[in-house]
Amino acid sequence: MYLLEEKIYFWLLLIIPLILLLFIGTVLWKKSMQKRFADPRLMNFLSPNRSIFKPVLKILILCLAFTCFAMALVNPKIGTKLETVKREGVDVVFAVDVSKSMMAEDIAPNRLEKSKQLVTQIINSLASDRVGIIAYAASAFPQLPITTDYASAKMFLQAMNTDMLSSQGTAINEAIALAKTYYNDEEQTNRVLFLISDGEDHEGNVGAIAEEAAKEGIQIYTIGVGTLKGGPIPIKRNGIVQSYKKNRAGETVITKLNPTTLQEIAKEANGTYLDGTRTKEVVSQVTEILQNMDKKEFEAKQFADFQDQFQWFLGLGFLLLLLDVFLLEPKTSWVKKLNLFNEN
Repeated sequence: MYLLEEKIYFWLLLIIPLILLLFIGTVLWKKSMQKRFADPRLMNFLSPNRSIFKPVLKILILCLAFTCFAMALVNPKIGTKLETVKREGVDVVFAVDVSKSMMAEDIAPNRLEKSKQLVTQIINSLASDRVGIIAYAASAFPQLPITTDYASAKMFLQAMNTDMLSSQGTAINEAIALAKTYYNDEEQTNRVLFLISDGEDHEGNVGAIAEEAAKEGIQIYTIGVGTLKGGPIPIKRNGIVQSYKKNRAGETVITKLNPTTLQEIAKEANGTYLDGTRTKEVVSQVTEILQNMDKKEFEAKQFADFQDQFQWFLGLGFLLLLLDVFLLEPKTSWVKKLNLFNEN
């Protein structure tokens, strides 16, 4: 396992193309000046030991040295030991609606991206809880099993889109049923499911399955994403809106937030309905909810004893600089005899 401590210093690598452009410009300028000064054959006679290859080699060594110094500033670290640590937390599952109605842009940038932002902010506020992610439309799909790896959770979350599931609709009951399988620890007293959706186009009978979930100790908190006014569902190609979804009569479909369904689910499963349009308030409420819950102790494996590796890059960088200093531009006598680069 490795860790990059200061990733911002990767931006320094952008200087390398500038160095190469400056070198190429200098070489072209020198050739232009030499042509004005004398005939190329005369220049070869006046400077018989002038090497064509060495200046190129020197600039490449300089760029490699600069890359090593940039990597030293980034300071890669390697985890040398895998430890099992005890943590206390709650199992939190996020079920995110990825149906086509979530592409509506009545909330910027659209409902699905807003949902991702909400879940990301909530994950950022967590301390030691375990998280899992479910994607659902007409069916439910396990996106990420219960884990303490928040970085992976956010990565899988960002990969979610409305093309993940071919069948469309909003099978909230299937999402709740799938969430039940995530809580595999019978001793876990607090099981939390956050259902993020616009509540539209559901299959019904969600109240009954929410009640069943509550009997198994699962609390469902619903987060409504969208507006009551609603908006059309854009059909995009390469990020550009081509048209809007229409019904069989040829009329543009307007999708609206349906808070009633989400409120019913939350009520049956001992949870609360939260307005997803207010990000800060939702994150604050969720943080308070989780902090007030009883924590379950569990074991988690993680890498420990991360050791700095910057010294290797620093040493190699200085070695390359030293080589660059002692690598003189004139031809080396023994290399000249070998004529490796077919120089006249």
